Amino acid sequence: MKLQRKNRVRALAVGALAVSGALALSACGSDNTSGSGGGAGSSAKAANIKCDGKGKLLASGSSAQKNAMDVWVQNYAGACQGTEINYQPTGSGAGVTTFLQGQTAFAGSDSPLKPEEITKSKAVCKGGQAIDLPMVGGPIAVGYNVPGVDGLVLDAPTLAKIFDSQITNWNDAAIKKLNPSAKLPDLKIQAFHRSDDSGTTDNFTKYLKAASGGAWKHEPAKKWEGAGGQAASGSAGVSSQVKQTSGAISYFELSYAASGKIPTVKIDTGAKAPVEATVDNASKAIAEAQPAGQGSDLALKLNYTTKADGAYPITLVTYEIACDKGNKAETLPAAKSFLTYISGKDGQDALKALGYAPLPTEIADKVRKTVATLS
Repeated sequence: MKLQRKNRVRALAVGALAVSGALALSACGSDNTSGSGGGAGSSAKAANIKCDGKGKLLASGSSAQKNAMDVWVQNYAGACQGTEINYQPTGSGAGVTTFLQGQTAFAGSDSPLKPEEITKSKAVCKGGQAIDLPMVGGPIAVGYNVPGVDGLVLDAPTLAKIFDSQITNWNDAAIKKLNPSAKLPDLKIQAFHRSDDSGTTDNFTKYLKAASGGAWKHEPAKKWEGAGGQAASGSAGVSSQVKQTSGAISYFELSYAASGKIPTVKIDTGAKAPVEATVDNASKAIAEAQPAGQGSDLALKLNYTTKADGAYPITLVTYEIACDKGNKAETLPAAKSFLTYISGKDGQDALKALGYAPLPTEIADKVRKTVATLS
């Protein structure tokens, strides 16, 4: 656990440097509000960003990718002074809804579009349809707050029963069996889930359904279907509740655990040893993903039941959702420019320090080629 804490501190320090560097870049660029002069051009060149289009670019959706978006937007704003990008982490469900209403240039979602959403998108994407562009990978951490317990191992059946209110106390026999040396207290479990429609919820419940051997009775969905528990909005909301509530447990993207100094559960997958939620371990699982989209849609099917050594099974891939054709002319250049940057080497290189997994090279290459064809 000392090594785990050191790794978390190191990740936080690097992440802080990335954010502070991004803020410094933005502040430097904002000194010149005219958009002329050498400052913006040299910043864009240094960040390898091709600045196209001007004005405001609206986007919303996944809160799991918020920390990545914060850095990306700051970097892009510092390099491309003529463009303002406003990303609101409203949750995947709300982001897709807003996009399908034609209010945003793109949406962020932790789950690929459903067939009915693709059909509906044709009304907004004139002559085309919405497509999924994978952009951010990473582990969904299960964070906990149990006094006196510095390390905790759980498996899919036990997690399913905890989040479905079938296991309600931390000294339950099923938890004891997985943690024979831990001093588990006689303490009520406070399980928190997302109140908003969430792609993180969708992926977490897909894992529970696939890996729990029937213990999770509900169908995976962005809307929480489990019994009981308490709700909070966004990844920030549930992670905050875990940090301040004795006996709490919830699921959220790893960077929220790192920034909140929240301990995370190791998952017993049937591999040689329980697997910790880390970027590298999530990357091992994401590498097993298979293509699931058609044509220019790059949706992926994740393997939630992996038993490979060191592969963390509770993962997500966030997608930026855009029209393949029929994008609004006034926002298309800036949208393509921004999406090219974040799927490029500089954008992806910023992810690991923030607790995310960069895309595999071959997937990132496909994303950039697809972005170039948006019209």
